[in-house]
Amino acid sequence: MARARCALRQLALAGLGMVASVQAQTQPPAPSAGETWFFVDLQGELHYATEQVDERYHRFSISPLPPGDGPLFVDVRAAASALAEATHTDPEAAARYFAESSGYQRHAGQLRAAADQHGVDEQLLKAIATAESGFNAQAVSPKGAIGLMQVIPDTAMRFGVEGDRKRSLEQKLKDPAINVPLGARYLRHLQTLFPGRTDLVVAAYNAGEGAVQRYGNRIPPYQETQNYVKTVMTLYQSLQPRWGGDSVSTLCNMPAQQVCSVARSARLRSSLPARRGRTVR
Repeated sequence: MARARCALRQLALAGLGMVASVQAQTQPPAPSAGETWFFVDLQGELHYATEQVDERYHRFSISPLPPGDGPLFVDVRAAASALAEATHTDPEAAARYFAESSGYQRHAGQLRAAADQHGVDEQLLKAIATAESGFNAQAVSPKGAIGLMQVIPDTAMRFGVEGDRKRSLEQKLKDPAINVPLGARYLRHLQTLFPGRTDLVVAAYNAGEGAVQRYGNRIPPYQETQNYVKTVMTLYQSLQPRWGGDSVSTLCNMPAQQVCSVARSARLRSSLPARRGRTVR
């Protein structure tokens, strides 16, 4: 229960959109498992990664937070993984998170409408959004994925969304009214490619359908993708109605022990000193 409460608290912070001021390190230490790297662009926007993508990225300083210390940044993927792990001992952990998350509540109507419009499972859409952005509509990944559903601009253009004189494509993808339906449309497209295989749909959302197809319609052997599938599928399973004896393998046709072996290498809290009052969105 304590682990579940901790995961819920961390994801609640993510849902509130809490972000951190950052302090650059001129000589970052050697990388270790579960770390997070970042840089802040000229518009004050946070970009994050699980490795040092280039020289602009600096490693978060991981340390315990004294009472009242702030601000915080929550590693979204790590927090989602911790929540998924918590559901093994506390089956209601995910449901409580969604009930308490202001980030989710802010976009719940859009997620529900997009799921209904495009014929996808609302619970799967929620699980993916949790792992992709923690319901942060302004999130930008180092690979260029944008917004609440972390849509790649090339994918957006494939589905007819482009920039115009009023707004660039990036600005449009930060609009949940555009981003969420687009993510649902892409999810539906993946379901037509991999019918009855939710695990492959989730893997393709992360790594691209081409990667899944290149590996013979199997989850690609990328550690990030495999961890992502485990996290999303575990969250998805925890949100399903409780049928006696049914397991996640019923949902996704993959071994239950594989789905439920959620990655445990993530740190959840970062103490980041303020830098002249500048914060990231």
